[in-house]
Amino acid sequence: PRATKPSEAANRMGYAIVLTAPKQIELREYAEPELGAHQVRIETLYSGISAGTELASYRGTNPYLTKRWDAEKRLFVEGASALTYPVTTWGYEQVGRVVNVGNAVTRVHIGDRIWGTWGHKSTHVAEQDWAAARVLAAALDTRAGIFSHVGAIALNVVLDADIHVGEDVAVFGQGVMGLTVTQLARLNGGTVIAVDTIPTRLALAQECGASFTINARDQDAAHMTITKQRGADVSIEMTGAYSGLHAAIRATAYNSRVVVAGFFQGEAKGLYLGEEFHHNRIQLISSQISGSAPRLAHRWDRWRLNQTVMQLQAQGKLDLTRLISHTFPAHRAADAFQLLDESAANALQVVLAFGEGVQF
Repeated sequence: PRATKPSEAANRMGYAIVLTAPKQIELREYAEPELGAHQVRIETLYSGISAGTELASYRGTNPYLTKRWDAEKRLFVEGASALTYPVTTWGYEQVGRVVNVGNAVTRVHIGDRIWGTWGHKSTHVAEQDWAAARVLAAALDTRAGIFSHVGAIALNVVLDADIHVGEDVAVFGQGVMGLTVTQLARLNGGTVIAVDTIPTRLALAQECGASFTINARDQDAAHMTITKQRGADVSIEMTGAYSGLHAAIRATAYNSRVVVAGFFQGEAKGLYLGEEFHHNRIQLISSQISGSAPRLAHRWDRWRLNQTVMQLQAQGKLDLTRLISHTFPAHRAADAFQLLDESAANALQVVLAFGEGVQF
């Protein structure tokens, strides 16, 4: 690899997508730092938008915007919020290309494609060891790199679900996360029942391995005949809607569990815990990427989750690029977020493509 010359970073500017207020997005320039001897500069190629956490920040409903998370007590408390506008550190689905390397870098080469998490910005500077561990497999579509973290979230959900071969698994919500869970649940030996209200998503769920589909607008999932009225052995709630959680509880077999992974916003409405939840002894399991199930935590950390998702894609066992529905130039990020906010039924994974030609 060639050494980076000081002039390569001097006067060079990158740009980031900044959320300045609810539903207000700007592009802001930043000065590129010079590289250290063991660092590499990655030029972002694609950045995916999360329709959960990021959309909550875009809409202004994320609890981090109104309360402070006390990490020691693990509680939201009143006080200055940790997340304030302008939001500059957001975005966790990136892939890029190495364009410069420090003069002591030996493990990474210019042109290597790197997957990881560094936010909605045009470049990222990383240590060579970090980058070397995240080189994208040569056979993969570059866009597969954006799924390392979102795929890890879905894999953690499936681990929490503790699926056994031959079990009926109802997956409520067939957005990006739900369709990823559908593929992984099938790989885990489950018979997947995909539940949604959007016909195109249900059709895609079948392509992704669902054995059965239920359109919740036409049929109450609790009366599914697929399980001979026993109910699902495990249900997985991915919609983030309280009515969806209630439906998942009703569709689950007696003394069984519902894994809850949707990012719910605001006060619960449409959730009646005195009904099937109470009378059927339903166990609710919260699945969130900050940790793994206690029985697995000593073996399954976030890094292993990331690696496994990338390996499954490279092996052809997991197809996530098919979930990409729209790609916008990065300078049209405002349009991309507006699409997800106002026309979510018409979009799945929305991607921002970075490149030249950005006007300020």
